[in-house]
Amino acid sequence: MIEWWYNGSMKTKTSITISDDLLKLIDANVEGENRRSAFIEEAVKAYLDVLKRHKRDRRDLEIINRLSDKLNREAEEVLSFQKDILQ
Repeated sequence: MIEWWYNGSMKTKTSITISDDLLKLIDANVEGENRRSAFIEEAVKAYLDVLKRHKRDRRDLEIINRLSDKLNREAEEVLSFQKDILQ
């Protein structure tokens, strides 16, 4: 159960190890003090959104592939109606 006082923006202090080169790139793209954490948090959120979108796209493609014969038959039927109207 989530407590009534819980705020989704509560932070947990943690430590990560990253290469010096990556840290330099991060520092070159942040402004102000203590912005590394915010930058890394936003980057991770964006990456997780990409992973979520890829997972959804893979699932959608599996469904389309599984139903492709049926969908193709339906498309051919619709096109035949259009052909009859145009003639």
